[in-house]
Amino acid sequence: MPLNPEILAVTYGVSSALSWGAGDFSGGFAARRSGVLTVVLCSQLLGGLLLVGLAIVFEEPLAPMRSLFYAAAAGLAGAIGLIALYRGLASGRMGIVAPLSAIVTAILPITMAMMTEGPPGGYQMSGFGLALIAVVLLSYEKSGSGLRWREIGLPLIAGTGFGLFFILINAAVQTGLLWPLVASRCASICLVGGVLLVRRSAMPMPRSLWPWICLAGLLDTSGNAFFALATQVGRLDISAVLASLYPAATVLLAWLVLKERLLHQQWMGVATALFALALITC
Repeated sequence: MPLNPEILAVTYGVSSALSWGAGDFSGGFAARRSGVLTVVLCSQLLGGLLLVGLAIVFEEPLAPMRSLFYAAAAGLAGAIGLIALYRGLASGRMGIVAPLSAIVTAILPITMAMMTEGPPGGYQMSGFGLALIAVVLLSYEKSGSGLRWREIGLPLIAGTGFGLFFILINAAVQTGLLWPLVASRCASICLVGGVLLVRRSAMPMPRSLWPWICLAGLLDTSGNAFFALATQVGRLDISAVLASLYPAATVLLAWLVLKERLLHQQWMGVATALFALALITC
């Protein structure tokens, strides 16, 4: 018996959040001991090679040039968002930078989906609101200093880049999956590599970090694929909101693996995310 497309879309959306959250944890662990952009470039190169290999093994036909163009644009937008996000995290507070960028990321696809597909149901709209609240709670951290402009500007750029990635990759994968993801990855690799070349900030990579980088590349690639599958079978807004819950996986892994203490607000964020998921699936 075939599964309901809405159930498949939710399953893929949650899988993308889990993959991206775990990938951020792995990449963040490696970035603590090396340069952030170097880690990003290496992980994306490994993920790109994996995508090319899968496309060849499964003999997927090459997507039309229009789809590849959308995919490349998505890769550039995502790379810009990633650079802005890490710059914001390096110079600001994660408790402000991370949730603000995630909220903007979700708002853009929601707006696009409402314009093209109409508004979702009442339960799903309530779930969207709770999901955005969950992102804020999950990224909470104690801080007593005032708000700085950099903590607003860079997250807005990051969220816009990620939101455009969601919208453009949704348009790209309607006629294929793997080759559009390859095109997206190639564009992002070129941009990140170009930034490293201009800044001459590449750092040597210790051998002990390669397992974490490989894991980050695998999980990031899986997250992209799951999100693309979610948009193929379901609504863009539902896929984007579910994918934006990735901080839940990151903070839970930090608690389990690194024994980091979670604040009460973060536990509330986990519970709120689960409640939001229940509403979205109604």
